[in-house]
Amino acid sequence: MALTREYKQTVMARIKRDRKFAKALYAEAVNALLDGETAEGLAMLRDLVHAEITFKELARQTGFGEKALHRMLSRCGNPTAKSLAAILQAIRHDMGFVPRVSIAAA
Repeated sequence: MALTREYKQTVMARIKRDRKFAKALYAEAVNALLDGETAEGLAMLRDLVHAEITFKELARQTGFGEKALHRMLSRCGNPTAKSLAAILQAIRHDMGFVPRVSIAAA
C-alpha cells in the first residue's frame, strides 16, 4: 500500500498544528540526547527547527551561522554543550514553554 504523504511532511504538519505533540517531541529529543542516542535526538530537534523556528531565525537567535547549525543538527552532528544549550533555549523560547525536569527511579 502506497503512502499518501511523505513521513517528514506528516511530522512537520503535526508539529505545526499540535502544540502537545511539538512539546512531546522536544522532550523526547532531550531525553534521547541524555540517553546517548545523539543521532535520534538531533534529528528530532532538526524537525522542530524546520517546522517551527527555521534555521535562519535560529541562526539569528543563537549567533551561529545557518550552515554551522545544519551541520550541528545533522545525524552526524557533534555540537558542543554550549551550542546545544543555545539551540535548545531558542527552540523552547520560540515554542513558548518552559520544560520541567523530573527524575524517575531506574
